[in-house]
Amino acid sequence: MPQTLKTTYLLASNEPALLANVERVLASSGAEVRIVLSPEAALEAMIGPHAPAAAWIDARLPELDLGRFLATARAEAGGRCPIVLFSDTISDEVKSRLEEGVLNDVLPTTITAGQLAVRLDMLLRADRRERELDHLRDEMARDDRTDRLTGVHSREAILAALFRETDRVQRMKTSLCAILFDIDDFGHWNTELGSAPCDQLLVDVAKRVARLLRSYDLLGRVGKDEFLAGLPGCTVVNAVLLAERIRDEVFGLPFTAGGRAVRLSACFGIAPSNGRSPVVVLREAEEALRLARASGPETIQCAAGLPQASPAPTAFLATDDKFCW
Repeated sequence: MPQTLKTTYLLASNEPALLANVERVLASSGAEVRIVLSPEAALEAMIGPHAPAAAWIDARLPELDLGRFLATARAEAGGRCPIVLFSDTISDEVKSRLEEGVLNDVLPTTITAGQLAVRLDMLLRADRRERELDHLRDEMARDDRTDRLTGVHSREAILAALFRETDRVQRMKTSLCAILFDIDDFGHWNTELGSAPCDQLLVDVAKRVARLLRSYDLLGRVGKDEFLAGLPGCTVVNAVLLAERIRDEVFGLPFTAGGRAVRLSACFGIAPSNGRSPVVVLREAEEALRLARASGPETIQCAAGLPQASPAPTAFLATDDKFCW
């Protein structure tokens, strides 16, 4: 059974009375207290790989340049370690650092054990709220980048990633292709099965396609039942081969939805980047997909003027009544 890491506090002071008083209160919370005697040792501990849960710094430390100390801690530790200053005077600099959030609290050096315990509890509560807010911000940012249903890139995220890849194409003169594919007659399945089973179908499609992609390929959901794959270093010929694999290995096998075996199919539109804006490339892929749909289920169509894929297989001739067509 893995051990839970013990909370560690850093206490920087060389005053015996303060050390004894503060260490006793911090240790009573169940934390481990690490004592250092210089500003340099405190900074080393704060910016190391095992940063303390909070740093308690005595302003009377010899050679403590508070401004430089706080600036270094902020730059190197990235705000990961709350800082409490013990000081009997509050200068304008200290006030400014409190307002900026660089300092989390200022306490008198003569603080009693009971007062210190209350301030410790306040610090922990504030730090916990800040961590929760950071977590929520991260989740919101992730939600902006990720399609909540399937877990692949959102439309905005994959377009942003394609812009970055296009910059690479322009610099390195490499290839990049986009495959836009759309599930045939998905509205029928929504009516037939309901929204929840159809949502699961979209999740399963995304998972199957992702298994065929390389680690650096891109996959995003750009419409209700439309997906876009961005393929760095991939020529049109390679993109066609991948589209054929998706057609055969993803859509060639039945899915399960609502307790039924469901056979899906898809049409594909392929367009190369050639260093052009992803918006232009996507527009070409959309036109190729439109032509593919017009040609019938399971069709792969490349942008105008490019070699076309092989004809679609005769996938709808199966007679096994376990499948829903």
